[in-house]
Amino acid sequence: MCHCLACQRRTGSVFAALASFAAPYKVSGTATEYVRVGDQGAAFRFRFCPVCGTTVFHTEEGEVDGVGVAVGAFADPNFPAPKYSIYDCRRHPWVQLPSGTTAFDKDPT
Repeated sequence: MCHCLACQRRTGSVFAALASFAAPYKVSGTATEYVRVGDQGAAFRFRFCPVCGTTVFHTEEGEVDGVGVAVGAFADPNFPAPKYSIYDCRRHPWVQLPSGTTAFDKDPT
């Protein structure tokens, strides 16, 4: 989960739920792209469905090691709970983390 202000604005929610996958990965189809700069200056390229505007996945500019996929894109209520919470300093106080989640005040990278 990411609680940074950019993710809150991007999702229209109080956090972004993301699943990270290591390279190599394959993406097919068309997407609309938007580059957003994160709190620590990294640029992230977000890809959206060109028909409905749903966020599907994102990559970090200059990093080729992985991809972040929006958990909601899987449409699976049995998807595993998150393991990490980043930008916990911006987490809304009423949001409760799942048991066993490791929280970082900011991005640990």
